[in-house]
Amino acid sequence: MKSYKIIENGKPIEQVEIEKPIPVGDEILVKTVSCGVCHSDVHIYEGFFDLGGGAKLPTPAKDLAMGHEVFGEVVELGENVKDLEIGKKYVVYPWIGCSDCEICESGNEHYCGITTNRNIGITRDGGYGEYVLVPDKKYLFDAGDTPDDLAGSYACRGLTAYSALKKANPEKGDNSLIIVSAGGLGLLALKIAKAAYDINPIIVDIDDEKLELAKKAGASEVINSTHEGAFEKLFELTGGGAKYVVDYVGAQASVSFGYNLLRRGGIYVVTGLFGGSMNLQLPMLTIGARSLVGTYVGSYQEMKELMELVKDGKIDPVPVESKPVKEINGILDDLKNGKVPGLVSISHN
Repeated sequence: MKSYKIIENGKPIEQVEIEKPIPVGDEILVKTVSCGVCHSDVHIYEGFFDLGGGAKLPTPAKDLAMGHEVFGEVVELGENVKDLEIGKKYVVYPWIGCSDCEICESGNEHYCGITTNRNIGITRDGGYGEYVLVPDKKYLFDAGDTPDDLAGSYACRGLTAYSALKKANPEKGDNSLIIVSAGGLGLLALKIAKAAYDINPIIVDIDDEKLELAKKAGASEVINSTHEGAFEKLFELTGGGAKYVVDYVGAQASVSFGYNLLRRGGIYVVTGLFGGSMNLQLPMLTIGARSLVGTYVGSYQEMKELMELVKDGKIDPVPVESKPVKEINGILDDLKNGKVPGLVSISHN
């Protein structure tokens, strides 16, 4: 089978020929139909996360086929697998833990340690390969009539958007919710906020082209944070400060701007990984009774909840640009440089 792998961090991904996996026991082999290309792939490919001030968190990867947003067709079953139809297509939940530790047993296997987890496309080969080995059928989710090119995006960007919104816990119908990002993740979050909370949020970004897409997608307001008067306009729109802000960028500039928008008792949820650092005035954290919350992808239970909405057709689809996997190096370069306005996925056809 063909697989597109990181051989050395920061160097072009290479096409290699490897043996097709053979499922045993509870395992399932799926053929990659499409695989979303997530911005976190850029960090894994480069081999680090930017901690600000020149500091880096290393994420070395070698001989790895990335791709954790897998939508695949079941082609082979291990001997223990029953009641699963060959030829049916599923979204794969990639945040798979070791299944043995206290974290996994608590239902938070997406928090399983970096040396013990079995995350597909992160520590195990993923959808940049023609075939993906899945440990158990419970990790397969029906996407209903979702377009093939979009379906895999719910495994990370959709799940991340949903989990972050749950942590913000906005009131139903409260359009003062601020989402920072009009990129692919921000657009998915907008659609999920509408489906799960009946909210048309305010979208903040620095790219007018992306903001125009967000407005067409249903945002109640769009604001370019670099424009004069943006801060004051957001204070006006939120009635004197935001109750909840969800930041899908996670850059030093976005958090520094957005956190100061909070009213007393407000919550700021950070899930983006662009990187950097911020100075936090500790008395203001207490006086303002503000919450600064980090969130990482989403739990298996949250995936079940999200995929029920997806399967039932309650989340409006967003456009996806589909490209052949052989173009992966250019796709990653465009993602790094902000040249991808929405979602992008790859296929092996």
